[in-house]
Amino acid sequence: MAIVDLVMPKLGESIVEATILKWLKQPGDPVKQDETVLEIATDKVDSEVPSTVEGVLDEVLFKVNDIVPVGSVIAKLRTGAEEKTATIAPFVAPAVHVVPPVQRTAAPAREPIEPIHVPASSGNGHSNGHHAVSGTSRFFSPLVLNIAGSEGVSMTELERMPGTGSEGRVTKKDILQYVSDKKQGKTISYQPSASDAKPGMQPAKQAAASEAPVIHSGSTEIIEMDRMRKLIADHMVRSKHTSPHVTSFTEADVTNLVQWRDKIKQPFEKREGTKITFTPLFIEAVVRCIKKYPLINSSLDGDKIIIKKDINIGMATALPSGNLIVPVIKNADNYNLVGLSKQVNRLAENARTNKLQPADIQEGTFTLTNVGTFGSLMGTPIINQPQVAILAVGAIKKRAVVIETDQGDTIGIRHMMYLSMSYDHRIIDGALGASFLSAVAAELEHFNTERDF
Repeated sequence: MAIVDLVMPKLGESIVEATILKWLKQPGDPVKQDETVLEIATDKVDSEVPSTVEGVLDEVLFKVNDIVPVGSVIAKLRTGAEEKTATIAPFVAPAVHVVPPVQRTAAPAREPIEPIHVPASSGNGHSNGHHAVSGTSRFFSPLVLNIAGSEGVSMTELERMPGTGSEGRVTKKDILQYVSDKKQGKTISYQPSASDAKPGMQPAKQAAASEAPVIHSGSTEIIEMDRMRKLIADHMVRSKHTSPHVTSFTEADVTNLVQWRDKIKQPFEKREGTKITFTPLFIEAVVRCIKKYPLINSSLDGDKIIIKKDINIGMATALPSGNLIVPVIKNADNYNLVGLSKQVNRLAENARTNKLQPADIQEGTFTLTNVGTFGSLMGTPIINQPQVAILAVGAIKKRAVVIETDQGDTIGIRHMMYLSMSYDHRIIDGALGASFLSAVAAELEHFNTERDF
């Protein structure tokens, strides 16, 4: 018989770990090739992990709710082949339910005073990749614990150390940065520890002591947030804590654009086999303006501004559940209007039918949200981290407006639309934000009605 390792698959470039949701097979159960063995979840996508061999599930190395690094052996399968050890190659699992990217804040943890002890691997020779150190609820990878031990970082320091990993976990980068800052004598900020509260109080009691109880009066209904809604909530809070938001507003006369689309939408669909909505027209205008103002297409890494050469436009899409997802059109500047329309329609349909792949929601550099879809005239959108700007377009309404002509001013009925853009004031000042927004409005107002599609 051969023992085959089942490995935690890689689900995207930025995903380094996944949570085990459910084991569909138990030790001793027969497993067919391509049959699902377990379900996993990340901050971006929920997936199934199938077996690439036929045999028997011999051993399960992690429990439900364990967080496992990508590439770790999560189970062992026994096959009828000649005795040897093999490894199932990592795969990209099909997406079951996609959720937006998010970073969570770490939960409060108790502060032990004993020195760090690096846990040894279990008797079967496999480590679960993360360890809960005695006296604390935080988890640390063996690598982080080893670095802490070799650099003389105490458990007290490690417990208070801010983490940039999933759910506030301390990563290799975090602890190396901490050690470097400490050696240079820099001021180090700590996250609060639960033990900072009164002695003898448990974390739950501390929270209860600091927060007044919620009293529900009258007739109420309490609904538990689903997992996706919790992640969206975390992502929105994280964004507001990360970036000082500024929102600028303008309006655009989109009469030419509306009339052109009304004229060509039937022949467009007949010739191209897909519908043309306003979204690809908006994206086309945004792409042109990003090329004029490249700082809008950037991100911030500490005190370094990273200007992205690829223009990857995210489009906020409402799901049937009421939740929100942001699929991304990669290299949007390489598409003409027909190509943008097909990409928009494909991603929107896949979002509605839960068929988005992990790559479909990654690497966005700028986001467009159409708040007008549900009748809103304007909005103050929250930046989709780590981007630095997001544009909201409102509902298109007919209004009586003043029209300037060579013969003088007149009043006419025009199709008007408000645009609003929130941006990260750490690197985008009002002048740049307003200039970019005005440029997008100008692109829409001066739409060429004689163009072909």
